[in-house]
Amino acid sequence: MPNIKSAMKRVRTSETARGRNRAVKSRVATARRDVLTECSQRNVEKANQSFRAYCSVLDKAAKRGIIKKNTAIRRKRRAAAQLVAAAAAAPQA
Repeated sequence: MPNIKSAMKRVRTSETARGRNRAVKSRVATARRDVLTECSQRNVEKANQSFRAYCSVLDKAAKRGIIKKNTAIRRKRRAAAQLVAAAAAAPQA
């Protein structure tokens, strides 16, 4: 445990930020899981909605500095590729 007053405060603020960051990362993982689930089930309409939500969550996380901007871009690009593959494999109605 730190002895210096500013270090004690830094421990508290770091703990608060850590909890906030974990919540956002969990939200990102959940949104990603939703997209991949819908893509694997070939449900294109729901997959599109999930993809839009996933992109939004990624952009917000990148804006807040929780993940890097290029990481968000890479994850969106990979999810979009999954979406295109799912749309191509979906039965045509």
